Amino acid sequence: MTATVFDIKEFSIHDGPGGRVTVFFKGCPLRCVWCHNPEGLTKAPQLMTKESLCKKCFLCKKSSDSELFKLYGRDPDACPEGLITVSGREYTEDALFSKLIGYRDMLSLTKGGVTFSGGEPLLYTDFICSLSKRLRAEGIHTAVETSGYGKDFEKLCDSVDLVIMDIKLMDCELHKKYTGVSNELILKNAGRLMDSSKERLFRTPLIPGITDTVENLSGIERFLKGQPWEKLPYNELAGAKYPMLGMKYKYEKGEIQ
Repeated sequence: MTATVFDIKEFSIHDGPGGRVTVFFKGCPLRCVWCHNPEGLTKAPQLMTKESLCKKCFLCKKSSDSELFKLYGRDPDACPEGLITVSGREYTEDALFSKLIGYRDMLSLTKGGVTFSGGEPLLYTDFICSLSKRLRAEGIHTAVETSGYGKDFEKLCDSVDLVIMDIKLMDCELHKKYTGVSNELILKNAGRLMDSSKERLFRTPLIPGITDTVENLSGIERFLKGQPWEKLPYNELAGAKYPMLGMKYKYEKGEIQ
């Protein structure tokens, strides 16, 4: 099995207990207008370019035998300023396990573990389940951050020590409007998680004018019935990466552009 990863963040302290290593898997079925990881939306690797710093030497566009040039029509290695990177690397399970096990001493010292995030980990359920089993056998705590939108939800949850799940919007039509999908499956999976013995934490990103309304938050509170719940402040830099991917950030000041 293989999986595409767009980032591995070391020493994270917000993705579970202790110091974490967070693996960001590429690909997501949702299209949240406030998404702050646009490079995690599609499964395929992408070029990210700091166009604002480009000196227009066009060396990256000079024809070459580079595999990257053949794929993208640009060669990141030819940029003298190092302004072009490839977001997305394919890992085999063995390769990713070998990389993560290298953090064992740090994770033990900080009483931390490995967190699987994204994108959406449910796109890689079998890969993560197998990888988590191997890590847990080595005494490493594992967690997953998920939207809950996808099949095999219970299988994924059973494979880790901690499940961190988003509940963004209670109103189905608003959920479709702002994330592109219905929340029916998400709420059903959340109910299954609430009925289980699995350690869990629910989260709601506080997006001004969308998820932070009194009506939405009170609805989520009623639904969760005292479950562990965090409210995450809006990331003011959420739109910064979009120009690097040739994309437009659709959310601004409580409105969709």
